[in-house]
This record gives sequence, C-alpha cells and structure tokens, in this order.
Amino acid sequence: MPNRFFMPNFTDLVNNAYESAYGNAYDLSLKKKYSKPKIYTAKGDLKKRWYVYFSYRDPQSGKLKMQTPFYGDANKYKTKEERLAALGIYSKVISKLLSEGYNPYEDNTERFYASEDGKEAVVNKEPIPEVKEETVKTVLPVEVPQATEEVKETEIGEGFIEALDFDLNLKKRLLRESSLRSYENHLSVFRRWVGENHPKLKYIAQLDKKVVLEFLNDVLDRTSARNYNNYRASLSSMMGTLESNDKVMNNFVKNIKKLKTDPKRNKTYSREEQEGIFQYLEDNDPLLLHFIKFVSYSFMRPIEVCRLKVGDLDLKNKTLSFKAKNSPLKTKIIPDILIDELPDLSSLKKKDSLFTPNGMGGVWDITPDQKRGYFTKRFKKVVKDEFGFDEDYGIYSFRHTFITKLYRQMSQKTNPHTAKGNLMLITGHTSMAALEKYLRDIDAELPSDYSEMLKN
Repeated sequence: MPNRFFMPNFTDLVNNAYESAYGNAYDLSLKKKYSKPKIYTAKGDLKKRWYVYFSYRDPQSGKLKMQTPFYGDANKYKTKEERLAALGIYSKVISKLLSEGYNPYEDNTERFYASEDGKEAVVNKEPIPEVKEETVKTVLPVEVPQATEEVKETEIGEGFIEALDFDLNLKKRLLRESSLRSYENHLSVFRRWVGENHPKLKYIAQLDKKVVLEFLNDVLDRTSARNYNNYRASLSSMMGTLESNDKVMNNFVKNIKKLKTDPKRNKTYSREEQEGIFQYLEDNDPLLLHFIKFVSYSFMRPIEVCRLKVGDLDLKNKTLSFKAKNSPLKTKIIPDILIDELPDLSSLKKKDSLFTPNGMGGVWDITPDQKRGYFTKRFKKVVKDEFGFDEDYGIYSFRHTFITKLYRQMSQKTNPHTAKGNLMLITGHTSMAALEKYLRDIDAELPSDYSEMLKN
C-alpha cells in the first residue's frame, strides 16, 4: 500500500527509474571522449591537402586535443566530388572505429588486430577502392561533415606557446644567425602582446586573422609600415611552418596585404664629397678608411666586410671569399687598387677577424651585426660632426658611389647592354633585371643633355 505521506512527482519517478535500470551502464555526467570527425576542404582549393580531422580527450590534461589529420589516398583525386567522396568514406570509417572504442592514447592491437588464436595478426593496409561515378552519387547524399575554419574551444588542440616553440626550434636549424635573431625577437614581442591583450588565448587554433591584424595595427601605431611588414612576414613564416606540420588548418597571415612603404636608400656622394671624406679619414682614421675602401673598391656590403677573416684573402691569386647576401659563398677578385692599400698581413692568424676596433687582424668575438653597428657609429660621428651629412648618407653610400662611377665610365666606351653585362661580373648581381633595378634606384643611369630638343 503506497505511503500517503510521500507522493513522488513525475520527475522523481523518471530519475529513480533511470538510475535503477541504467545507472551502471551509462553516466551522463561523463564528458564525451572525442569529437565527430570533420572534413577539411581548404575552401575548395585542390592544390592543397584535404583531410579528415577529429579531437580526442587527452588523458593527462582532460581536454579534447586535435589528433593527426588523416589523408589516406584522397588527395590523389583531381575533382572536388571524388575527393569529398573518398573523405566521406574515411570519415564514416573513423567514426565507426571511435564508436567501437579506438583510443589514440592506448595500444589498440588486441581490440582491433588480434587473430582468433590470440596472437597478433598481420594487418595488410589496403588502398581505398577506386571512386567511381556511381560511388560519388551514393556517398554525396549521405551526411558529410562540412569543412570549417572555426574550431570550437573543446577542439583547439595544441597550446599556443608550444606551437610557437615548435616553430622556433625548426627555424633555429634553417635561418642564419642574424635572421634568426630578428625572427626570434618578432615572435617574442608577439607572444608577450598576446599574453597582455588576449590572456584567454591558450591554444594555437584560437589564433585568427582578427587577432593578428590587431597586433600588426598596434605595431604600425607604435613604429612604422616597414616594421608592420616585417612582423607580418615573420608571422606568415610561423603559420606556414605550423600548417606544413599539421598544427593549424591554414596560414591565413599570408593573405594579409603588405603595406606600401617608401624604401629608404643611402644617397650617392658627389666626387668632391667622396674625395673630401677620404682625405679626412686618411689623416684622422686610416682604419675606417681601409674598411670603406673594401666597400668602395670590391663593391661589398658593410656586413660582408664585417664577416671577413684574414684567411678569406688569397693575395697570391688576388681573390677573396665571403658570405654574400644572395649566396652561401662568393668569390671576388681583389683589384690592385685595393691590394696596394693593404698592410702586411702575413704574420696574422687566418682565423683572426680582418677588421677590429684597433687595427687589421685580431680577435674580435662579437657577431657581424654588432661589428657593422660599431663601424656605422664610428663613421656617423665623422660625417655628422665634420661634414654635416644627414642619416641618408652612410658607409653603404660608397658602394652606390663607386658602382655609379664605374658604370658611367664603362658606358662611355661601349653600349649600355654590354656595359651592364661587364658590370654584373664585378658587382655580383645575379641577374640583369636585378642590376638594372639597382642602377635605377641609385640614379646611376642618366640621360644626356636634351636642351637642344627643347629649343625646337
């Protein structure tokens, strides 16, 4: 006989019945172990890789973590329909395996690969069956997970800091010392900015175009368009590396447009200005003059001169080897006009730096960038205090000055095309187009006087 003092309502009855019948079989409080497999289609771009991806709950962190995407043979197909059909099949197969208990963090051998006698079976990987037209028609009407660029917070995968560290570790093996230092600084500034302005951004998949644009605009406000472009290039390189290693879906930074900038270039000295500086340095700083003559007579960049060791000079064969901007190692002749200026180097060690603050030859254990900075400051003091030149004039200006002088001398004796061909061998430009652009930039090629044509 029911207790008249206790009348349970309908909700209580359902809950009690559920716990009694199913409580041990299924616990609704448990979080889902995995996400539904989805298809990434690269916005329909068949030149990029398409794949199936899903997330599985990491047993250590307790969070859903994106797993390695599955490509299979889908990308061998050249039409969208065929590729979607193949990935649709893969998606259904992966869903079935997950529902049957597949766990990427465990050994699944006994569950899926064991033979009837209990021994591990040999599993042959069979290729996906050929996708024919009738297969496409059959598969496409079935619900196929749609590609998406948006990743939910429960599916965000690898950490933001870990992804940046992964990229930087790879770049340390690929970039030169000077490039790596700049790149590392850019990522450090970006990481700090994200921490201050978007503290909830913990995973790399949360990083989107809006956040990157906000950062780049902040760089633009604080500095310049040139820095904006430099940071954009570094972040695009980072995202490109992460995309190639399946850490992110796509590199959206490369689609952010560069800003137009006015290129800064060192101006060319007039003959009187160049001779005046040389005379002053001969009397007051002959070491700096030697440094500048390497730039002037061998047409090297200041950073390339800073890399020179004593052993890089072969005075017997009148050649020198150095690490150039556009090649790992380049060899040039040493013209007699420069050899005649050199002191006796025979007693110096080959590993010694060719230029040091105190003279030619010796130990100077700092980076080439730091050496360039030292000589740049040393020269600026001269041109600013003694000659009144502004920041548009520097050591690099001597390279422009003497290339201009050489080209104009050559073009008086032959046609411009031949003159440029001969000049390429001396300056080290890798193509005629590059040399012609350089000559235009420094105004080396000027027309003859056209006054008579204006009188008619």
